[in-house]
Amino acid sequence: MAEGTLRARRAALARALAGSTFDLLVIGGGINGAGIARDAALRGLSVALVEQGDFASGTSSKSSKLIHGGLRYLENYEFGLVLEASRERDILRRHLAPHLVHPMPFVFPIFRGDPVGRLRLTAGLWVYDGLAAFGNIARHRSWGRRTTLRHEPQLRADGLHGAMHYYDCWTDDARLTLETVLAAVAAGAVACNYLGVAELRRDSGRLAGACVVDRLHGASFAIVARQVVNATGPWLDHIRRLDDPAAAPVLRLTKGVHILLPRDRVGNAHAIVLRAPRDGRVMFAIPWDEQILVGTTDTDYEGMPEAVVAEADDVRYLLDAVNHYFPAARLAERDVIGAYAGLRPLVAPLGAMSPSETSREEEIFESSSGLLSLGGGKLTTYRRVAERVVDRVVARLRVCDPERRFGPCRTAVTPLPGAAVKIPEGGGFGGFAKRVRASAPPALDDAVVRHLLDRYGTEAPEVMALLGADPHAAGRLLETLPYRRGEATRAAATEMAATVDDTLRRRVPIAFRDRAGGLAIAAEVAALMRAVLGWDAEETARALDAYREGIASERVRRGADAAEPEANVNRRRRA
Repeated sequence: MAEGTLRARRAALARALAGSTFDLLVIGGGINGAGIARDAALRGLSVALVEQGDFASGTSSKSSKLIHGGLRYLENYEFGLVLEASRERDILRRHLAPHLVHPMPFVFPIFRGDPVGRLRLTAGLWVYDGLAAFGNIARHRSWGRRTTLRHEPQLRADGLHGAMHYYDCWTDDARLTLETVLAAVAAGAVACNYLGVAELRRDSGRLAGACVVDRLHGASFAIVARQVVNATGPWLDHIRRLDDPAAAPVLRLTKGVHILLPRDRVGNAHAIVLRAPRDGRVMFAIPWDEQILVGTTDTDYEGMPEAVVAEADDVRYLLDAVNHYFPAARLAERDVIGAYAGLRPLVAPLGAMSPSETSREEEIFESSSGLLSLGGGKLTTYRRVAERVVDRVVARLRVCDPERRFGPCRTAVTPLPGAAVKIPEGGGFGGFAKRVRASAPPALDDAVVRHLLDRYGTEAPEVMALLGADPHAAGRLLETLPYRRGEATRAAATEMAATVDDTLRRRVPIAFRDRAGGLAIAAEVAALMRAVLGWDAEETARALDAYREGIASERVRRGADAAEPEANVNRRRRA
């Protein structure tokens, strides 16, 4: 078994996890678990992080991709949540991840009969700007009907009174999570995906770690830890029942579905705030290169978390909203490029309020054995939520060892890997980006360089050097999307991708951005990964089959054909 193969790497991680006593074991590799592991490691704790699937494979890669202050939460008078979200948005945009968190203009159209009229919406946006200490990207503006239609000519004119224009931010949620995991590892944490918790261990009645199973290769071993945090999102109650079989559920799971549509069919220049015709729920139509991301739904879900999928009625609900606001689009199910579904792990309310009225604020639950479980939370506020959890962990460690000293929380001032290189004089990430463009290899045009900067930030020159030295690596995986072969290789080599699914869903998100689900290039990606991970022919075939089966199953559930004709798939491949 050659060093560097996937089996060798995972064996080394298993030895590291089984061979130490950790201060903290974090169960769950979504954005909250990653943030907790990073914060704890930066404070000097020894940290283990395990995830039953891939990092961000649950809720954290299936959001609306927004880092936002939560304008719609003002309708529920959640001023504290909006204030905190606005502050955290600013920290992410300015300091932690300026390469991943990008300002985006939003238009909130106002129609006759809307539940929130111009005066109330204007007041809400003044509060929104005020809670951001008037440090938002730009202050909101009020548009009349004519101005609105000049900026958004495809928007429905019937009943339109005008619109409000404001800013929030866009991100790649899976990449934000991955960089947070990589930052935790750089700070000393030991992190491994595809390790499922089979049992929680006790010592004199107190939690002392967990028994885990390698879901790729079958090995099992124990991890010893002084404190255990359950940050498993939709699986929170499952882990709580491993600790206490009688534990009452604390979560209310709601399903959120998004679809991708051709941008030229919709025609919006800005992100547009929509209200679903069926129930008035607020959702978004967000430009993403040549596509539009539309979502999200919000319905109660009672199935197994791993079985959640976009279904035909979810897709129809979202199409109805787009067609209502953009009547010339006339979109049908056949126009949907891709879809994904995720679950919100909301803390169950006492009353029977609707899913959309249920608070997104987090809550920390502590069991008699010492298990800390985190419910709720938002992508935008993950850093602050992690700080609160680690504060609790540190306080408990001090009880056991009063003489021990811990560092302060440093996550608000310590950038993620893609912003971590000290930027020389010239100031700011924008100045750095300008110098990178000026020094780019001749083989890479400006569009490629911008793409790499937006994904890898200050690590972009390293990726550019790889692509500039190898024309094959610089080639697109699919002609219609900007992702390069070298990115797939890098995903396996340095970003802990262990399956074709990891690469094509979360490292280079093609699976839901290609009408054929990336099937045309799945074999090529498997071959690229094989060269790095040391798979044999059987392992490669299994990885490829698993990906194909997953795509086919999803397409059937949402009412699409299981597969496109091969001629159509091949036509979109780059020669």
